[in-house]
Amino acid sequence: MMHKSSFRTTRGDIRTLIKDAQDLFHEAAATTGEKAEVLRHKGSELLDTAVVKAQNVQTAALETGKEIAATTDDYVHENPWGAVAVSATIGLLLGLIISRK
Repeated sequence: MMHKSSFRTTRGDIRTLIKDAQDLFHEAAATTGEKAEVLRHKGSELLDTAVVKAQNVQTAALETGKEIAATTDDYVHENPWGAVAVSATIGLLLGLIISRK
């Protein structure tokens, strides 16, 4: 499971990869010939890496969500009255907050 700091680091990595790819594409636009082709290729590789990292983050987030849902489901099955009490308390608090506005 990925932690918040891992998500932040990966998000920063993705932003950096995309910015570097954009810089390469801008440089490639101002260049001609073989050098432009090399720059475009490097930019494409950076974007591909960013996509893979984003997909990994998405997969990790889905897995974490499934784990949380399974844990919650287990808790509710093991403690049905506790779950009812927690739900009622949350509902009461939300009702109080909404009625104050």
